Amino acid sequence: MSVAPIIHAIQERLHGADYTDLTIPFKVAGVEFAFTAAMRGHDGRALDLVLVVDTTTGGYGDREGASVKQRVEALSRALDVTGSRYVVTVVLAGAVLVEGIEALSEICRVLHVEGVSLDDQGRPTGETAQRQLDDCIRVLLPLTLPAPIGQSPTGNGPALEQLILALSANTNSELIDAVIAASTDGEQAVIDTISQVISGAFQSDLGAKQS
Repeated sequence: MSVAPIIHAIQERLHGADYTDLTIPFKVAGVEFAFTAAMRGHDGRALDLVLVVDTTTGGYGDREGASVKQRVEALSRALDVTGSRYVVTVVLAGAVLVEGIEALSEICRVLHVEGVSLDDQGRPTGETAQRQLDDCIRVLLPLTLPAPIGQSPTGNGPALEQLILALSANTNSELIDAVIAASTDGEQAVIDTISQVISGAFQSDLGAKQS
């Protein structure tokens, strides 16, 4: 089955964010599930399961809201049976599905990609189109903060600079550096990093007291 340009664009962008494709159909709890495409994240986004639905030309009943909803509900039940912690996101690529979408948003995260200008290779035609695509699936992409360009006495610099200036002078610099570095890998990476730094600090204090 040929892949629509918008599907190719979404997959390529998520590949760049370290998502990998699942073979269609894929199995959960012995049950096969088929969508236009399916992808899963890695590292800080290892619990992300992304289902891409071609609502314009896709097969597998992806143009029918009721069919999509039924399959996502069945997948959700299968994940519950296996005790999976996957967070399911459905990306609707193309025309809006009228039937069943409100109910679908109650069982998973729903994103919509439409109207992105693409070339004949399925690539965004410029920076504006690329930004439009990114904005549609931003929640699936790593957080990117602008690099500092020198300290500004007024605090009107980039977001990262303003964040650093807003922190107390007594804030642990090791913690700040570690959290900023981990932020590119997602929320879970930040949580894990904070836990590691705090644990390390406790261990150091305990060692000092024992000595």
